[in-house]
Amino acid sequence: MQKRDFLKWIDTMKDSIATWDYYTDFAKAYDKVDKIKTELYILNSLIKSQNIEADFKKLLKEYSQILKAIPILIAKRETNIIINDAIQKYYYNFKRQNYSDDDYVLFMRKTGLFDLLTNHLISNLYDYVLGVEVGLDTNARKNRTGTAMETLVESYLIKAGFVKDRNYFKQLTKSKLEENFKVDLSSIKLNEIFKTNGSSSEKRFDFVVVYGEKYYIIETNFYSTGGSKLNEVARSYKELTLEFKNLSNIEFIWITDGKGWHSAKRNLNETFDILPHLYNINDLDNNVLEKVILKKTSI
Repeated sequence: MQKRDFLKWIDTMKDSIATWDYYTDFAKAYDKVDKIKTELYILNSLIKSQNIEADFKKLLKEYSQILKAIPILIAKRETNIIINDAIQKYYYNFKRQNYSDDDYVLFMRKTGLFDLLTNHLISNLYDYVLGVEVGLDTNARKNRTGTAMETLVESYLIKAGFVKDRNYFKQLTKSKLEENFKVDLSSIKLNEIFKTNGSSSEKRFDFVVVYGEKYYIIETNFYSTGGSKLNEVARSYKELTLEFKNLSNIEFIWITDGKGWHSAKRNLNETFDILPHLYNINDLDNNVLEKVILKKTSI
């Protein structure tokens, strides 16, 4: 195979793989708000209340289920909230009341929720919480980037003629790969390479493609921005490449992209030099999977 030019290759990196639904998953936000809409409509009665603490306690006695809607009002999805106070430490449970009504009144007062309801321009809590959920959803963009890259690579696998759960498989752990296909990966020290530090969760390979007598393990990621993490990522996949080198029936393929790699160019270049199957989206567009796995040369 002709030696590739790293600088020319990295210059083909994309600046984004964002799709229409990348920035905000409105469907998820609507679903989360709809699950507590009854409680929110009940709490709406507190808006502009002239005696909000008494009115809240009355609601709490009649409709204790309103508690589960309170955490999201301060942009928290957890039902357990810890408050460190000068006098004592509170462990509030908003799924099942574990303090007195007065203690929950204290929470509403001290967190500013009563002030929000009585003195500020909120017409209804449903719309307010929808806005909160949309804001929280922006934190999920990082995960959506990874998912988007996996989805993109999967589309190229399907284009190449592979069929899910027949000759390509998603999110397989090392132990599942050994169990399902009777391959010996005992020499691969994933925990050491990826610094799991004794975590009970096993690393999962994004894709495993079975073709002929070979197993192609594919990892995917996309980095639109740089950072020190990318140096560690490049190092990890360099080590993984060396680990797989002595396994004759397994080929390791890393598909990565994103302008962020320009900040970790040197480390990525080191991996590029030893990993023959390091590709990006431009390579996928040029049918690299067909050429590498199916050995097609006429494409």
